[in-house]
Amino acid sequence: MLFWILVAALTAALAVILLYPLLRGAKAAENIRAGEAAVYRDQLRELDRDLDGGLITPEEADYARAEIGRRLIAVSADEPAETPKPARHHRFTEAFVLLLLPVLGLCLYLTTGRPDLPSQPLEARLENPSNDVAVLITKAERHLAVNPDDGKGWDVLAPIYFRTMRVNDAQVAYRNAIRLLGPSPVRLDGLAETLMAASDGVVTEVARQVLEQSLTLEPDNPRARFYIALSMEQAGRPDEARQAFEALAKQSPSDAPWLPLVNQHIAMNGGAPAGANPTTPGAGSAAPGAGSAAPGAGSAAPGAGSAAPGNPTQQDVAAAETMSADDRQQMIRGMVESLDAKLSEDPNNFEGWMRLVRSYAVLNDKDRAAGALKRGLAAFPPPGEEGRQLLALARELGIATEEATQ
Repeated sequence: MLFWILVAALTAALAVILLYPLLRGAKAAENIRAGEAAVYRDQLRELDRDLDGGLITPEEADYARAEIGRRLIAVSADEPAETPKPARHHRFTEAFVLLLLPVLGLCLYLTTGRPDLPSQPLEARLENPSNDVAVLITKAERHLAVNPDDGKGWDVLAPIYFRTMRVNDAQVAYRNAIRLLGPSPVRLDGLAETLMAASDGVVTEVARQVLEQSLTLEPDNPRARFYIALSMEQAGRPDEARQAFEALAKQSPSDAPWLPLVNQHIAMNGGAPAGANPTTPGAGSAAPGAGSAAPGAGSAAPGAGSAAPGNPTQQDVAAAETMSADDRQQMIRGMVESLDAKLSEDPNNFEGWMRLVRSYAVLNDKDRAAGALKRGLAAFPPPGEEGRQLLALARELGIATEEATQ
């Protein structure tokens, strides 16, 4: 009932605001005409005074009196004999505002709204959040505002912040969890990923220090080793990066989900990829560790484990091991172009677009990477989960996203 009362009050207030200029218009015009007539009468009296004082001649006075009289008659002729009625178009407008506008608004609400839905204030939604992530986050934030030393709460909230791209909040949450519960490989790796996401995928010195701390707790941590090797690559030290990636590949199981990405970086730094079911360079596969995605890549889409177009055959892998670095690079570019052509024919392949964008980026072809991103977002728009993952990947790789989202 309160809702309908508020609707009625707002409708009435809006009608008054819209009608006020229409109702005021005729009265304002009358006031203007009356003011003009009073000015001309004052001029006639002043003219008589000037004539009596000898300031003007009778001929000049007659000429001026005739001109002022003409103007006075013109103004007086415009004054209506009775109270003017609103113009026809004003009457129609007033009827529309008073009757049709509320009726149209009510019909629109009954069509698209939910008048039968019971009111549910924020407190009630917090009590029963169901699967609403935003409500769950709000509930956790309220709890932590009252209990800021609840380390488990920060530990749960940090990865949720990261998945919803609230990178700065995720960084704060990870630091609080580490401060209250102590460092662990999972928390340290998560903090490093938030630092990298905030720097557009660059492994900063602070992130590297966090990763090295993670390795002191778990020396065989593949995720930390991957990112440290990536920092060497970004710093322009390809030999050290290749050796680090090769060591990680040797340590990894043959079916490790991060191995294709490791092989890609080995090839990019002049090495031969390990023959362990590699995928196209730039594959959007998960980064090492716990199956989580690389910074900004998000979780894998459903069906990500299925074969994607453009994958090399075992014969290609064997041939790549005997090629020179230039030949391997040419082979890689050919596979990327093949993947591009197949995605043009069948764009409904999210994992393929992730691979293609990353492939062009690591080939240092940012223009084609941006073009692939734009085409991928046409198939998987940004409001969806896949679109957000594509944008996050682009930010990680330093690809401009403004033009792609226009």
